[in-house]
Parts: sequence; C-alpha cells; structure tokens
Amino acid sequence: MTQAPTPAAREHPAPPVRPRFLLTVMRSACASERIFRWTLPAHEGRLPDGREYNACPTAGVCADLCYARAGTYRFRNVLAAHQRNLQYVMDDLQGWEAQMTTELQHRRYRSADGQPVHVRVHDAGDYWSLPYLKAWLRIFRSAEHVVFYSYTKQVALFEKWVRPDPPANFRWRYSYGGTQDDLIDPLLHHHADVFPDETSLEEAGYTSQTPSDLRAVYGPETLGLAANNIPHLRARQGGRTFRALQRTANAEKAAGRAKRRGPSGRSA
Repeated sequence: MTQAPTPAAREHPAPPVRPRFLLTVMRSACASERIFRWTLPAHEGRLPDGREYNACPTAGVCADLCYARAGTYRFRNVLAAHQRNLQYVMDDLQGWEAQMTTELQHRRYRSADGQPVHVRVHDAGDYWSLPYLKAWLRIFRSAEHVVFYSYTKQVALFEKWVRPDPPANFRWRYSYGGTQDDLIDPLLHHHADVFPDETSLEEAGYTSQTPSDLRAVYGPETLGLAANNIPHLRARQGGRTFRALQRTANAEKAAGRAKRRGPSGRSA
C-alpha cells in the first residue's frame, strides 16, 4: 500500500530527475548532417506549477504565426518536455550550465571524420534573459569542437553582449517578425525572413533554407524560410513576409499612439 508523503517530504520535495542528455537529435534534410538541438517552449505559457513565462520576450507578429505553437509542438508530451527544459534553467541555471558543459564533452559530440558536430540552440524559444544568454556564451567557449547556431529576435541584447566579442564557434541570424526589427540592418546583419512560399523568397533574392538547416550557419546574409504547411497559419500570413507584417503592425501601433496624443497644439 502506498503511503502518503510526510509533512517533511511535502516541504522538501525530491529534486527533479534530470535526463542523461539535454540535447536531442534534430532531423535534417541532409542525412549526413549531425545536428543536435536545445528547445524551449515557444512564446508565452504557464508551467505546471502555475508560473507564467515568456520564452520569446521580443516576439512580434511571429507570435501568432509561429510553427512551434501548433502541430506536434503542442502535443502534451512534447510541450511538457520543452517546459521542463525552461523550468530547469529558471530554477537552477548554474546546475543546468554545469550539466550542459559536461555533456558537450561526451564522445557523441565529437566527430570521427573531422567534420564538426552542430548544435542548434532553440528551434523554439529564444534567449529570454541576460543571465541565460551569458550562460550559453560560456558554454560555447567551453566546447570549441562544436559549432553552435541560432535564430534570434533579441537584437539589442546581441548587439550589446555578443557582437563585440563573439565565441568563434557561434553563428547567429536575426529573424524578422519581432519587436526589434528596426534594429536589423539587412546590409550588415545576417538575417532571415519567412516568406509565403519558395517562389516568393527566390523572387526577393533570398536563398532558401530548405535544403539544409545548416544554411543558417554557412549560407549568405539573406536567408529565406518558406512558411510551414499549416493551413490556418498560412491563411493568416497571406501573401506577405514576416518583415512586411511587422512593418504594418509597427505603423498601426504608431498611428494609434499619435491618435491618443491628439493634436500637438503648436502653431504653424
């Protein structure tokens, strides 16, 4: 017969069981590519203990069009795993960093053929806080044999804390559709935009990411992603890119602020 937990056990619950490996294998269009990933839940939500979170604090129009808020990402077991990842870094950032640092020295992250192993940080979620970003920067530097890469909308955070002294084995791309789009210089920054389809991105002069996820690392400055084939998201996006949608949203927001302020009262 199972006994009820004692008052002491309730006050001091057993620590959560951590997985042996924090990184999971990522499916790739190219079978020869060795890619692992670290994933958080997308955008906003609530943890099982009731705490609310926002893992994408600079999300803009992308929040309503995100593939990681639909389909298999919403399966109960998948979402639970991603939330456990977030809860780990929220509750024990130091312990998580130590485990990740140790894990990356495992032989599965060392290639026998001389080709680097790649880790995509966040196929959902983002660098949601400065301490979390700094932990990752230390992890990157501790695993020089691995190439890490990310898409991010945390433009201001990266321009201040990453670009001045980036780890040599880390590549990142700013992705349009966030509240900091205006900080992206398309002539200076490697970036990505989401297009309605492959044809529209090619017509805009962008290179498609479809053949290989590693084009985020080794591709040109302008990378295009075709919208996922999720009918209600494609309908909502219409024929526009994330960048165009965010521009419209920003203009509407500015017009709303101007309307609330009313006339300036200044004479000509």
